[in-house]
Amino acid sequence: MDEVRNPFLGNDDYKCFGCDPDNPIGLAMTFTTDGTVVESRWEPQEHYQGYTNVLHGGIQATLMDEIASWYVFRVIGSAGMTRTLSVTYHKPARTDGGTVHLRAIETRRDRKSATIHCTLEQDGELRSEATCEYAVFSPQVSMSRFAYPGAEAFIRDSTG
Repeated sequence: MDEVRNPFLGNDDYKCFGCDPDNPIGLAMTFTTDGTVVESRWEPQEHYQGYTNVLHGGIQATLMDEIASWYVFRVIGSAGMTRTLSVTYHKPARTDGGTVHLRAIETRRDRKSATIHCTLEQDGELRSEATCEYAVFSPQVSMSRFAYPGAEAFIRDSTG
């Protein structure tokens, strides 16, 4: 798996709750890919809990929506917007349970949409999963209307 470069870093307008490492209340997610799957490892913190030591379901949904977005950026090569997000919670993810492993893979795509299946595991067990349907824009629309920097901007070169 190769690290996915975050081309938004250094932009004064960049404040994403999901992936901006400088957002003090954000999730600071980072991503890797093999070109067909996007993955993320994330450390839960107690201020993201619902019940005591249980990772809030809304945070789990956000983690999966965010990794699906990065799938669109890096693998599909454009920008997109969430149309639907359907989450199934199987077993509590814990804020004191160690690293969360997220995975996103495409299950369907046409010219204007993509469906991405996301899983959230902890300690090797499936805790929740989501089906994310994204409206996918052309690269031209992505660049002109959504400040998408192009697929190449997400590829880390040897200089970092």
